[in-house]
Amino acid sequence: MKSQLTTLCYIEKEGSYLMLHRVTKKDDENHDKWIGVGGHFECGESPEECLLREVYEETGLTLNSFSFRGIVTFCLDSNPAEYMHLFTSADFSGDLKDCDEGKLEWVKKSDLDKLALWEGDKIFFNLLEKGEPFFSLKLVYEKGSLVKAMLNGKAL
Repeated sequence: MKSQLTTLCYIEKEGSYLMLHRVTKKDDENHDKWIGVGGHFECGESPEECLLREVYEETGLTLNSFSFRGIVTFCLDSNPAEYMHLFTSADFSGDLKDCDEGKLEWVKKSDLDKLALWEGDKIFFNLLEKGEPFFSLKLVYEKGSLVKAMLNGKAL
């Protein structure tokens, strides 16, 4: 079983985020959704090490600097909770490559609401845009629908 510790990164450029349209794997809980890049921790990795490795593996980009923005506790049905370490970066180098997990595309922040997103992602996009310095967000889903959201321990 993979670690339930993950990273998620939104890379920014010219008013857009680099988004991954997860269309490759059929048994993927994120199938057909648009998400940031990232993935599961390997044994002994810190959040930062996992972030740098996953971003490079999925995009070919090297993050030169980044900001740790929050922890998202993601609960889906009866699965074990996933603890996503959320980062943003606008400082990167390298050339974008094809991703074997889906299609990478720069999407204007103003167009994010037109994408097939997890409902809770809209909450943390709002927090990121408002400049929330660091947050803890718990998102509880049942059969794909958001049924509970808590920000810093308080119900939304």
